[in-house]
Amino acid sequence: MTTIAELFGGRTAVVVEDVVDAALAAEVRARLDARYTRYALLDRGSYDVLVDPPEPAVTAAMVELAERKTGRSLALAEARALRLGPGDYLLAHHDRVHDGHPVELVLDLSPAAVAGAEVHYRRRGQVYFRVPCAPRSLAIVERGPTVTCNHTYVSKRDAGASVVRLMMLLRDR
Repeated sequence: MTTIAELFGGRTAVVVEDVVDAALAAEVRARLDARYTRYALLDRGSYDVLVDPPEPAVTAAMVELAERKTGRSLALAEARALRLGPGDYLLAHHDRVHDGHPVELVLDLSPAAVAGAEVHYRRRGQVYFRVPCAPRSLAIVERGPTVTCNHTYVSKRDAGASVVRLMMLLRDR
């Protein structure tokens, strides 16, 4: 029997700490650094983005970890790297709703934790899961047709803040 939660809500929402070491995170940040483009439609978000970052070894390792955690056979459908600095954000209405129940991964490659720089997952507009800025961690979140997410505002008081996230969307094979 199918329940309402199975139809409309995310079933998996977990953060796994220390999935990459600090040296690898720094190497990936350095490789991505000059490739970003600026996204600045202020009613949607302000951030740096790189679509399809060339990090096949890292994404493959994260897909494998997500498969173990979810018990599903998954394949990478899309990936992008985001970099947020002071004053940057992504609003929830900028996000798109996904059919089925894909799994979204958020690999935090930030050089240091940034207080308040969170990813919020919302079900029908209400926050049900918060992903803190925790360097070297991986959030595994199952999306559903009513689940959206946003990246909260990075305070301008954190003048040197840099939040770097590798976002991956996985679908069943």
